[in-house]
Amino acid sequence: MTDRTPHPIARWHAYTDTPTPAGLNALLHDDVTFHSPVVHTPQRGKQITFAYLWAANSTLGNDSFKYLREVVDGTHAVLEFQTEMDGIAVNGIDMITFDEDGLITDFKVMIRPLKAVNMVHRQMGEMLAKMKAAQS
Repeated sequence: MTDRTPHPIARWHAYTDTPTPAGLNALLHDDVTFHSPVVHTPQRGKQITFAYLWAANSTLGNDSFKYLREVVDGTHAVLEFQTEMDGIAVNGIDMITFDEDGLITDFKVMIRPLKAVNMVHRQMGEMLAKMKAAQS
């Protein structure tokens, strides 16, 4: 990244504005790590991270989703978001780390309140199960 190159967070925002599987895939480093708000262990690798982020797009990324603010420092970005799922207000943070090529190497999601965590856990589980069944 040079001073003239836009920060890679701009690519993330472009993806979230018009999400496609190819667009998400192009953002992820092969050795990316994903930290879920509901799974204890970090998920390592492009395939599993893609599955979680694509499922999140299909559940959290509804018409009410919006980023409220962001803090960018070097290769790190923290983005606060809000959305609504089945009448439950969801507030969360995406913490994203990029490598020197602008690929995402680490992605952590934190969500509040507990009702929202439980809703995300249920809906993400259902979406991941559908995705796995479709691959079979």
